[in-house]
Amino acid sequence: MGGIIAGIDVVARELSLFAAAGLLIGGLDDLLVDLLYLIRRFRRGRIRPLTVATLPAPRQGGRMVVFIPAWDESAVIAAMLTTALQRIAHGDYRLYVGLYPNDPATIAAAARVAERDDRIRLVIGSRDGPTTKADCLNTLWHALARDRAAEGFAVKAIVLHDAEDVVHPAELAVFDSLIEGRAVVQIPVLPLVVPGSRLVSGHYADEFAESHHKQLVVRTWIGAGMPLAGTGCAIAPAMLAAIAAARGGDPFDATSLTEDYELGLRIAELGGEGLFARVADGTRGGVVAVRAFFPADLVSAIRQKARWMTGIALIGWDRTGWARPMALGDHWWRLRDRRGPLAMLVLAAAYLGLFAEAGAILARWVVDAPLAPLPPALWWLFATNALLLWWRLVVRMVFTGRVYGWREALWSLPRFVIGNFVALAAAPRALIRYIFVLRGRPAVWDKTAHHFPDLSPQP
Repeated sequence: MGGIIAGIDVVARELSLFAAAGLLIGGLDDLLVDLLYLIRRFRRGRIRPLTVATLPAPRQGGRMVVFIPAWDESAVIAAMLTTALQRIAHGDYRLYVGLYPNDPATIAAAARVAERDDRIRLVIGSRDGPTTKADCLNTLWHALARDRAAEGFAVKAIVLHDAEDVVHPAELAVFDSLIEGRAVVQIPVLPLVVPGSRLVSGHYADEFAESHHKQLVVRTWIGAGMPLAGTGCAIAPAMLAAIAAARGGDPFDATSLTEDYELGLRIAELGGEGLFARVADGTRGGVVAVRAFFPADLVSAIRQKARWMTGIALIGWDRTGWARPMALGDHWWRLRDRRGPLAMLVLAAAYLGLFAEAGAILARWVVDAPLAPLPPALWWLFATNALLLWWRLVVRMVFTGRVYGWREALWSLPRFVIGNFVALAAAPRALIRYIFVLRGRPAVWDKTAHHFPDLSPQP
């Protein structure tokens, strides 16, 4: 029995040491982002935030064009289009909806709205779906080029949206003002918490609250390329045209699973200026942002996180490489983008180490043997990681609370565990998908089912 206990001790200590070292590196990496954010806030002082009322008036004219790719979206597309038409406060815009010939349900749902309003342009591609979101966006790009040639209108910006998005009324006004002189403008994406799924859907709210109110701010401040969220972003037509010319006519890479991420980095590589715009909308704590339901069940959440991990951390590494040699901030942030699989390995080792330690304690209790002493170095490592974890949870609560209120800030604590579980479960699926891609399987649109919120007034 003594040999078995000794073996369990060795396994537990080795796993714990590996996990503790990895968690320390990751914790210090996150702490550096927090410190940079605080430094930026301190240096900016009491600068008045930009609001819808104080937006500079646009100096250039042109139509705002919204691209909405839609595959198997019959459940949400009609509500999304109807809501967008009712809410958008802008005098010159058109919604381009990308459809597939083998998706008659989505075509019919979109057509019911389009027949009542000529600001909707339905574009049915030549290939059956699903292809990729980028391929659908390319179809919309070419349809826009044909319309411009036929009608002769100017385009101010091309805005990307998903079929489940709730658009902000002032969104196009913000883009119309801020896109001038810039290549791309991104506004925050704020996931809605699905009723009945506060833990699973809510963990997206926590992650985006921190990502889109801290991480993107720091990322752009240090000069690193700004990845796009795939929704709630406006791109200058001239930039898309330049990328299209270099790619043989298509601005979006149809072989990519995360075309938004790659497009943002490509725009930065070409010298295009990007802006992450946090614009107050005049309501209490409100900002101009995109809101949408994210996956509300574990299976769908795991699928989505696996797609992100595959496209950014695995395939994205192959496709985008590294930044210019001396662009240290960009190198650092791309490394952060790609740390997901390694972070999941460290997290798995941490959980396995906990189980092994529990097994060792139980075995010693059964045979009435004393617990093995913890080496001082390991104790200090654990204590440091505990402090970093405490800091991480506090920061997560602060940013969630700023966006969603104190109740959701409290919920962010159990959701931190849920987020770890989803990421752990997504890692093997991401690795399998990556292997399939390496073996030649084409990329396809691995989307999840979407739902549109009920926006009717509550009694």
